[in-house]
Amino acid sequence: MDYLDIEGGYPLRGEARIQGSKNAALPILSGALLHSGVTVLKNCPDITDVTAMLELLRGCDCQVRQERGALVVDASALMPLQAEEAYAEKMRSSIMLLGSLLGRLGEVRLPYPGGCVIGARPVDIHLAALTQMGAKIKLEENGIYAVCRSPHGAEIHLPFPSVGATENVILLAVKAEGETILHGAAREPEICELCRFLRSMGARIRGEGSGRIVIEGGQQLYDTEFTVMPDRIVAGTYMLLLAATGGRIRLREAPVEQLDSLWPVLSELGVESKTGKDGVSLTRREVKPCHLAISTAPYPGFPTDLQSPLMAVLAALPGESRICERVFEARYKIVEELRKMGADITVTGEEALVRGRSLQGAALTARELRGGAALCIAAAAAQGKSRILQYPFIARGYENIIRDLQALGVVIH
Repeated sequence: MDYLDIEGGYPLRGEARIQGSKNAALPILSGALLHSGVTVLKNCPDITDVTAMLELLRGCDCQVRQERGALVVDASALMPLQAEEAYAEKMRSSIMLLGSLLGRLGEVRLPYPGGCVIGARPVDIHLAALTQMGAKIKLEENGIYAVCRSPHGAEIHLPFPSVGATENVILLAVKAEGETILHGAAREPEICELCRFLRSMGARIRGEGSGRIVIEGGQQLYDTEFTVMPDRIVAGTYMLLLAATGGRIRLREAPVEQLDSLWPVLSELGVESKTGKDGVSLTRREVKPCHLAISTAPYPGFPTDLQSPLMAVLAALPGESRICERVFEARYKIVEELRKMGADITVTGEEALVRGRSLQGAALTARELRGGAALCIAAAAAQGKSRILQYPFIARGYENIIRDLQALGVVIH
């Protein structure tokens, strides 16, 4: 399916279950390569980014299969990557294979990673950190070639809390001899989830979530069964959808404790919430003018992955707000599409001034994953029908957004 037709202007009423986390599942799948054995993953999201990662794993001679609703990865016959560049070019997280393949095989040649067009997103921090652990890395015309026959522990200071660099260091450090101390580590819940997964295999890791992670390398690893946590960005997307349209919804298995930076924003937008045993119920009755000033930041700050969905909400509701994007320098591509709906947004450098007004349905084009989800929010809040082209961008991170939107009460044709 290449497009999505949404008729807006209706309040929500319904419920949906939050899928497994994309940004946790991808590094966990890479971590499965560290062990010469079997990993069973439950609640792994059925999204195209995971499909692309599984193709990369098959390119390493991993056996991958579905069994009783779980994903089974057998990495006992792991070989150097023999994969089409197209798979790596589709997703940023292919860079996660660098640390795990180096740790397991001592050598890797990896096509340059792709993903969404939202800035340069350089891998320099990854490479510099792995070099401190003994890796010799060469940037070739078609990709990265790295050798690390005897990885060793090191004390590493990241200049920025890069999620990917943190994950790569952890993955290589598990197989390294000695202790690795990582300062300035990313604190995202997905980092903590990766560490929990690796501990379930036998790794010794402590300090995740604090900015200082200690890994005692060289431990024996074992077969494991692990359940991937729910996706906080998907949950946040649907919460912001409600803020834009009004109504009442229930989100089962929503990781409410991971969205502390979003709750004050939702409150300002008039959303009320009640947390239960297996999820959260949310209501937005009246439209209230909002005047927000939001800056994105690494966790526990406001997530950059929810910046575009929030912009769609602010564009559709009365008030004047400012957004400052401090993580990725090119994440305002959605502005051009929102303007087609009548949005009043002025971008100056990393700051966007959003003057809310009633939006009208239009023909729109998704240009990246989270921007595509944001267009769904704008379309649901607008008057009339919208067609969103390039739906595959959205499918990279949302397991079945059509099913979920319909379950929540969005009118889809």
